[in-house]
Amino acid sequence: MSALPFNDDLKLFAYMREHLYAAVLCDALDQAGYRQQAMRADIRPIYPDAVVVGRAVTMQSVDVYQPEENAYEHEIAAVDSLKPGDVMVASTQQSTRTCVWGELLSTASMVRGANGAIIDGYTRDVRLIQQMGFPLFSTGIYPVDSAGRGQVIDYNCTVNCGDVVVSPGDVIFGDSDGVVVIPKDALRAVVEQAVAKVEGENITREELRKGLTLRDVFNKYGVL
Repeated sequence: MSALPFNDDLKLFAYMREHLYAAVLCDALDQAGYRQQAMRADIRPIYPDAVVVGRAVTMQSVDVYQPEENAYEHEIAAVDSLKPGDVMVASTQQSTRTCVWGELLSTASMVRGANGAIIDGYTRDVRLIQQMGFPLFSTGIYPVDSAGRGQVIDYNCTVNCGDVVVSPGDVIFGDSDGVVVIPKDALRAVVEQAVAKVEGENITREELRKGLTLRDVFNKYGVL
């Protein structure tokens, strides 16, 4: 295994995007003792083949029932705080009333170098977001504006997103299998374990293609 670029977030995230996937990272997290790091299965990419990886910038939205003064203040501040390699992670407490994300926020995030967004709630403007190629994961699509329905009350705080506790700076990885959260202090160990498992799976796959039985290959390599 070649040395991984842990001292450069952008290079590391590019490596992870090219070589890793959510399932193998979930296995590595299990082996490291982090067994509750996969977000709920209803948080899905809004277009096929979307992949997101980066450091979490979090924001918390709650339902409201009337328009509030300065309703977008924290939402704007959260998006404007994004840096290259960041991923917005938004909790709405599983709201079905509001739509916290759309094309303008995606555009602002993309221009700032963000790698994508994870929304435990609804999004809109999906056709335009798909055309941008901005990796966005959400629980559904809904056309309404958030004004008078939901409001971001804080950002860069610990949130519950997809039934996983996410802290600012944790690393997010999402693909067609789902979204996993790597605690920032466990990043090196988890990525190294995931890379080793991918290498083992590659060997196992070749042995299976040669006609060995699954039992023989598992007994030999211990990879499944």
